[in-house]
Amino acid sequence: MLVLKSSKDALLKPLQAVAGVVERKHTLPILSNVLVEVLGGRAAFVATDLELQITTWAEEQGAADAAFTVSARKFLDICRSLGGVDPITLDLSGEQLKVQSGRSRFSLQTLPARDFPKLQIPEGQGLSFSLPQALVRKLLSRVQYAMAVQDIRYYLNGMLLSVQGKRLTVAATDGHRLAVDAAELAEEVDQGVDVILPRKTVLELIKLLGEGEEAIHVQVNQSQVVFRRPDFELRSKVVDGKFPDWQRVIPVGHDKVFDIRRQRLSQSLTRAAILTNDKYRGVRLALTSGSLRIACSNNEQEEAQEELDIDYTGEPLDIGFNVQYLQDALNNLEGESVNCSFGDPTSSMLITVPEDENFRYVVMPMRI
Repeated sequence: MLVLKSSKDALLKPLQAVAGVVERKHTLPILSNVLVEVLGGRAAFVATDLELQITTWAEEQGAADAAFTVSARKFLDICRSLGGVDPITLDLSGEQLKVQSGRSRFSLQTLPARDFPKLQIPEGQGLSFSLPQALVRKLLSRVQYAMAVQDIRYYLNGMLLSVQGKRLTVAATDGHRLAVDAAELAEEVDQGVDVILPRKTVLELIKLLGEGEEAIHVQVNQSQVVFRRPDFELRSKVVDGKFPDWQRVIPVGHDKVFDIRRQRLSQSLTRAAILTNDKYRGVRLALTSGSLRIACSNNEQEEAQEELDIDYTGEPLDIGFNVQYLQDALNNLEGESVNCSFGDPTSSMLITVPEDENFRYVVMPMRI
């Protein structure tokens, strides 16, 4: 039974979009599969890890209604390897899926669609709003690098999404640094909500979002979140926990302040970082009148030093940071310049963007 006939590009795009969700090793074999549902000439591709589920759609080139699951990795690799001239046809025969393009033929084992564990998320619960997808992508990209990775404090392994009134705030921290950004909604929500999006959800959503102004619809409640666009739907459970009070972490009253071109600072840090200690990645910032000196050394007694002219007339300061933490923020911003604020040698550093008061990045100092 012919279930689908499609060009390579039309098939690859939805497959690649869901492939990141699929776990290579899992106790349930069917979770290594992608669910393919062809209905009314349209093909849907679904992948899940029981916490996150992504659905994408191919162009309307279905031949017959059908539903089956097949190894996501094998199916994707086959489609990638085929030439782009001949169309790809999918033929379902019993428990075998036959993939053909030109003179290339493959036979893959399938598992029943009825056994696929779809995420069932109640519709119409919680609050909903829409934002341009480029704005959502910008917000997520500006803070995602500060999420913890496999921290025992599980609530740090994700991103806070807070909706209060007309304000959407996203924040991430790993205990050593904090990134926060925000945007205004078109309409005020009746009841606010704070949820923690899992790390994997955030990273997969960034991949799916484009740079255009097309709206993405967001639905949030206390246990689940859904992001929808005409060509995909991402559904995710949220992390069960309470995110730290990030507002208490933002320093106020720092009196050692200067503006600097973002790329200039980033390039100097990149050069200096070549000779940092591989384990601690420490770099020293020395502030004096009109000058910022960046210095580091390693266990081989090697040293690097960069000096930059800045508009600064405050008290001298010598303070150490993890250079990667500084680079993460600089590399994920777009503005021409950044504002750097310091207190004393034991206080955190605050990085902001002159043209955008919503973004704030806090980095704790380190001993070097």
